[in-house]
Amino acid sequence: MYSSPSSDSWLRRQSKRAARSLARRMRDFGQVDPAGFDLADIPSADIALYFPDGPPKLYQLTQWLPVFEGKNDVTTIVIVRQVDAFNALHGKTPLRVILVPRYEDLMALLDRANFGAVVYVNNGWTNFQALSFQRAVHIHVNHGESDKICMVSNQAKAYDKVFVAGQAAIERHEAALAWFDQSHLVRVGRPQLDLEVSPALPPTDRTTITYAPTWEGEDEANNYSSVDVYGVRIIQAMVDHPRSRIVYKPHPRVADSDDPAIRSQHRAIVAAVNQAASDDPSAGHCVLEGADMLAVIPSTDVLIADVSSVSLDFLYLKPGAPLVITDRRTDRSGLLAESPVASVCHVVDADSIDQLSDDLRAVVTSSGDASRRSIRDHYFDGLEPGESTERFWAELDSAIREHDQALQSLSRIRTVRDGTAS
Repeated sequence: MYSSPSSDSWLRRQSKRAARSLARRMRDFGQVDPAGFDLADIPSADIALYFPDGPPKLYQLTQWLPVFEGKNDVTTIVIVRQVDAFNALHGKTPLRVILVPRYEDLMALLDRANFGAVVYVNNGWTNFQALSFQRAVHIHVNHGESDKICMVSNQAKAYDKVFVAGQAAIERHEAALAWFDQSHLVRVGRPQLDLEVSPALPPTDRTTITYAPTWEGEDEANNYSSVDVYGVRIIQAMVDHPRSRIVYKPHPRVADSDDPAIRSQHRAIVAAVNQAASDDPSAGHCVLEGADMLAVIPSTDVLIADVSSVSLDFLYLKPGAPLVITDRRTDRSGLLAESPVASVCHVVDADSIDQLSDDLRAVVTSSGDASRRSIRDHYFDGLEPGESTERFWAELDSAIREHDQALQSLSRIRTVRDGTAS
């Protein structure tokens, strides 16, 4: 293994030089002070939580922050690649957040901090820049558990390990990826569902029915949204239900969707909810665009959602509560094949939307049975609240230790000094 000169004096000079250079580039970007990022003063850290995208996708990262914030015996640094994301995170987490726009600086940081693991919450294209760092184990955790096709990407082959919720995710990968080593999949449940959250809604003696649709995805294959096809009629059916409190909680990307139909129907839904609230001020009808969905679930008696992580989170946290799933394609056999949860709940599609008002009356009085509990275990590996977090950290620690052992057999290790590989 070749290594460049590394005397203390040389290293200090080069570190200060790199830090000054980086500071100049940071100023050129025009962002706030990057939390004192100085290559000469980067401590060793256990984990890099990596996020390459901008504010519209920050929800993918922020749902993981409390999981890492709560682990006091592990040092985690958040690495972001875009100025707007860095600014948006300012003051939002006690974890150290470092802005690293340039690849050269990223490599220098990874080398200096000597992370045991780099954890990825999505499949952003600059993930592959961080993947070039040899000495860390690279783990993909994704940002939810859902039956969407986007949850299974060929990019999964690039990571050392892919942490998934349970058996449903295993089968999802088996059905969608050729030449994929299934041993890379590790079942850890969903640690975010172990977190204690304060309810976003005040108590009520009414039945709280929440409509929580997803966004339209990057293309039609990933479009599971009901907003443009059923949204207004769903709200109307919710309003018709006696002594209900209706809540509209859309995906964070619905309001600013690039799809004109989604945007217009979102506005129509908001108007319908506001009108209902005006007609019955005591009901508590509301629109919650900025709230954490996990803070809405505790107060929700009935959930109407699309194929998304929201429906599965509700299934996990409230397996006995009524759940309604939408199907924008009105393809019942396809829905059941791709989303097993649909087999244990009411489905809204083009054939059933007109009778939703009547169906809701039956749905509200229904309760979970053994089949719903079985489906819950299928998705979340039979784990109960608190157990996912324990398994997550155990598996992460195991992956780091096994990778460290594997490194010992390598004869060539890439190191970086002042942005230069050696």
